[in-house]
Amino acid sequence: MPWSEVSRMGSRAEFTKLALVEGANLSALCRRFGISRKTGYKWLGRVASGSGVADRSRRPHSSPERTDAVIEASVLDLRHSHPTWGGRKL
Repeated sequence: MPWSEVSRMGSRAEFTKLALVEGANLSALCRRFGISRKTGYKWLGRVASGSGVADRSRRPHSSPERTDAVIEASVLDLRHSHPTWGGRKL
C-alpha cells in the first residue's frame, strides 16, 4: 500500500473532531492537515453553526448586470429563427 486515499470531506471532519477535543492545539493540527489557521477557524465556525464542512457554492448572491428576461427571450427567438446569424447581426 503506497499511500492512503483520504477524501476532502473526511479530512475536514477528522480535523474538526480533533480540534474540538479539550486541550487541542489548533496550530499544530493546522500544520498537520496542511491548512492555514484562518481556514481551521472557518471550518470550526461552520461546524458550530450547524452547516457542516461541505463546500459552499461560489455563485454570487445577485447579478445586477444580468440581461432582462424579456430581452433574453427575444434574442433567443432571433437566434432560433436565424441560426446562421452571429452576435454582431443579432
